[in-house]
Amino acid sequence: MKSHKHFLSVIVPVYKQEKTIVEDLIKIDQTLAKIRYDYEIIAVVDGKHEDNSYKLIKSITSTKIKAHGYSKNYGKGYAIRYGINKCRGDYIAFLDAGMEINPNGISMLLEHLEWYKADVVVGSKRHPASQVYYPLNRRILSFGAQIVAKFLLGIKVKDTQAGIKIFKANVLKKISPRLLIKNFAIDLEILAVANRLGFNRIYEAPIKLNYKFEDLHLNGKTLKTIKDCLVDALAVFYRLKILKYYDDNTTRNWKYNKDLKMRVNTGK
Repeated sequence: MKSHKHFLSVIVPVYKQEKTIVEDLIKIDQTLAKIRYDYEIIAVVDGKHEDNSYKLIKSITSTKIKAHGYSKNYGKGYAIRYGINKCRGDYIAFLDAGMEINPNGISMLLEHLEWYKADVVVGSKRHPASQVYYPLNRRILSFGAQIVAKFLLGIKVKDTQAGIKIFKANVLKKISPRLLIKNFAIDLEILAVANRLGFNRIYEAPIKLNYKFEDLHLNGKTLKTIKDCLVDALAVFYRLKILKYYDDNTTRNWKYNKDLKMRVNTGK
């Protein structure tokens, strides 16, 4: 019997995944059907016209799966920020599509959230109980992100980048108007802002991860992604430590994206 005490929202950012997205979302739905809480799956298509992902999600018959999106591709961070505004749950999780991360991990993160009375629980590749297959190049990049997170932004968790996290909704709703990152560094920004605002009960939980690609090739596109993430991380540091942009007493200066609000309200 489902508990009525809590309701879970799971945000799944989607970009050009028409070949697998229906199967992925159905698997997530089937997994969540076994937990003790009622839930919704918020699939946010980052660019409705990039492929047929949005139409395919709309065709799924499950009432738990909600299709959302907007016309232009902006990035994973933008999709997550958009999805936060569509959630009804008092717990909100992020989960990458693609099934590299086993969706059963949501249940594990939920248990950690409640057991530790946490503000945030992040899935961690470096948790001693995690089962991961992760190519060497990606391990190196992940380690680099950890160094940036710890020494530049003061985030103490060992893995900020795994695509599975859960938050108390009141924590995320307070953080979200302050967020600016549109791309992959969104994880760093969210955790840095949470810590800055005193939501420092941040814990790690084990995950099962099987990365489907053999290795990461340092081609032009990959190098650009790395550079963009580093630039975004430095921007977060500047806003966090120098401008103190995220602090409560600078509310009037938050540049919460008006364009994002419009898209949330109109779906365009």
